[in-house]
Amino acid sequence: MSLDSRVSTSRIRSIVGPGGPLDPLGFATAVAQVAAKTACGALPRRIAGLGLELAKIAIGRSKVEPEPKDWRFTNRAWVENPAFRRIAQSYLAWARMTSALVDDAHLDWRIEERAKLAASLVTASLAPTNLLVLNPDAMERALETGGRSLGRGLVNITRDVRTNQGFPRSSDPSAFKVGRDLAVTPGSVVHRSEVCELLQFTPATPNVFSTPVVLVPPQINKYYFMDLAPGRSFVEYAVKQGFTMFVISWRNPTAEQREWSLDTYVEAEEEAIRAACEITGSEQVNSISLCAGGITTAALLGHLASTGEPLINCATFAVTLLDFEVPTMIGLFGSSDIVSNAVKTSERAGTTGTAETRNLFAMLRPNDLIWNYWVNNNLLGEFPAAFDILYWNSDSTRLPATLHADFLDMFLNNTLANGSCRVFGKPVDLGQVERDTFVVGARTDHLTAWRACYAATQLFGGRSEFVLSSSGHIQSLVNPPGNPKMTVTTGPDPGPDPDEWLARANATTGSWWELWAQWAAARSGELRPSPSSLGSARHPAGVAAPGSYVLDQ
Repeated sequence: MSLDSRVSTSRIRSIVGPGGPLDPLGFATAVAQVAAKTACGALPRRIAGLGLELAKIAIGRSKVEPEPKDWRFTNRAWVENPAFRRIAQSYLAWARMTSALVDDAHLDWRIEERAKLAASLVTASLAPTNLLVLNPDAMERALETGGRSLGRGLVNITRDVRTNQGFPRSSDPSAFKVGRDLAVTPGSVVHRSEVCELLQFTPATPNVFSTPVVLVPPQINKYYFMDLAPGRSFVEYAVKQGFTMFVISWRNPTAEQREWSLDTYVEAEEEAIRAACEITGSEQVNSISLCAGGITTAALLGHLASTGEPLINCATFAVTLLDFEVPTMIGLFGSSDIVSNAVKTSERAGTTGTAETRNLFAMLRPNDLIWNYWVNNNLLGEFPAAFDILYWNSDSTRLPATLHADFLDMFLNNTLANGSCRVFGKPVDLGQVERDTFVVGARTDHLTAWRACYAATQLFGGRSEFVLSSSGHIQSLVNPPGNPKMTVTTGPDPGPDPDEWLARANATTGSWWELWAQWAAARSGELRPSPSSLGSARHPAGVAAPGSYVLDQ
């Protein structure tokens, strides 16, 4: 049953039950189910175990220790000071018991993810390091600075309450400027619609491949995370490999564009691809799509397959979920109550909110993406670091209400994978897409788990190659060659079982960029002299890259 059959003509149904405004993410229901499942067995056993551990802590015989990578407890006081050591051990014992209870409940994976998130939010917020008097780093800094760090912290808190809904900032908003420090690869806008701009980038080699590449970023973020500072830009890297690069830059919609739907974006992507074909004289393009941008491309591929038009020669999908039945952390939002509440909220406003969306994703990793900055900014009195990815992450965008509802329908009912997703009124079948695909997952991705990304290899009709990059959701994408800490795992042709693939795979130092370049080069036609100018008579070069839409707030 599709979402449309459950909502009114305005796409919204009344919010009832635990997923309503007081509990929009269904935390209360998840926690209640954990309590019900463990009340007669695991809960009293875990509480008794915690009591025993606290007794050991009190007499100094506990062996509880923080994880080696836990940044909260690196100060020597947590080991050398008996009081601080007991505080840390008591907190860690309680937090681990809370997490273990969720595992003991053996819930449906979506409910389990909601319970895990609820537990992590509570335990992260109650860490002793979040309090000034229980944070030895903050106390030492206050003494070293004669209290000035406390004054700076109050200034930071006041600013965040006034401008960032009370969430601590992760980056310095004045550290970078798009077009000056970031998104500086030379190019021009060669096509503009109401929905997007198409950027063409200046060749960096004497010859280029005849088949152009069109990069499709997610609609929820701006494209330039793939064109960061020189040396960290995928676009820069690609043009240096001889690819004729085009990038779609989505417009940041307002409430006036509330009716823009999946069809709207598929149509805009198709228009942009046709413009790239006309400019280069090619009948096809190779696409590379990232995160939610891959959903749009997959829908377009399904539509093109139904019409028999080979407009896209081969497709790359990086950290993209297409099959939402595979467990992943983002699957915690997959309930009708949560989806209905989210749709109602965006319908009322016309779009999703920028700060709300950014803060919601930060909540998925509260220690690293919230409390880390709370301690740094407000207890230590430091200003956020100047880091390009964090700056980009704060420069988020909105989704129009209708596209948001379409995505959530796909998310809730898995319509793209099961063949019931409709594009221009007709269902699309990804199995009919006889195109080679290159699929990238990220080993520690907390949003789109790599096994869920791997599932895309089983959806299309052509031959698929899967590579597994080290690091997380965005760090795996911003992965220029030459970093000795980064690895890429390759294996045999992907079959149905991702763990079987992994058992036969091999990890080597390197970047998936290099593997993609080799794969794409073999499917990009012959080399020919680079064009002397960008655009064409029909699509003339206009505003210099990064264009104007990327600057919309």
